[in-house]
Amino acid sequence: MPADNSLYDTFADSWWDENNFLHTLKTGLNPARFAYFVDAINKQGFTPSNIHLLDVGCGGGILSEEFSRLGCIVCGLDVSAASITTARNHALHEKLAIEYRVGTAEALPYDAGSFDVVVCCDMLEHVTNIEEVIIESARVLKPGGLFLFDTINRTLRSYLETILVGQELPFTRFFAPGTHDWNQFIRPHELNAQLRKHALQMVDIRGLRPGITPFATALEIFRLKFGQINFAEFGRRLNFRHGGSLDGSYIGYAQRQTIMNQ
Repeated sequence: MPADNSLYDTFADSWWDENNFLHTLKTGLNPARFAYFVDAINKQGFTPSNIHLLDVGCGGGILSEEFSRLGCIVCGLDVSAASITTARNHALHEKLAIEYRVGTAEALPYDAGSFDVVVCCDMLEHVTNIEEVIIESARVLKPGGLFLFDTINRTLRSYLETILVGQELPFTRFFAPGTHDWNQFIRPHELNAQLRKHALQMVDIRGLRPGITPFATALEIFRLKFGQINFAEFGRRLNFRHGGSLDGSYIGYAQRQTIMNQ
């Protein structure tokens, strides 16, 4: 069955809750991927204060806020109205000027060439038509703009780690059941083919995985399950890093070419 995206309505109030599994994205993934994205932006000669950035599938705003604090002009979009409400409220509390809208990645409610950067994190593996997402992302990007992403490879390893251990086995799972569908995971060559087809040239791609050993990861899962640590601490201890094999999660960026395919 496809990933149950209604979970992001059910748990919409929990994005900023250190005791909820969604918060693991903030403390576990955000440090590594945000550092990577900032490096990519700098390498391509962008000045953060001049960047118009769209965070597609922004959820509760955990990554949108990082870019806003960097100085970017940020728009966040998500299909979950409840998550957008959470994002707006948290940004208001933090005094961050982020424009949030409800909408779908397959039909972005923005004019062509509106953004310098489009971000698709933790969402490509949740859509049913990835090509439409790529088409729309390329459309709203300015020529030379950047498409930043992370997602999950469709491999035996990702099935064992993300689906079996992380989601299905009662004594180890830390995702809500239905969060992911292995069949929606995306192999790098599949993503790259769609990017090339729609005038997005891959610049860099690399693995994104815990910085601790599988044995140490298993110990942290059991500490989490027995209530010794919360999800925020669990994410910190996983200490995600970019580099190495692409057989689990991976991260990268592409650049919008001048000529769009017709």
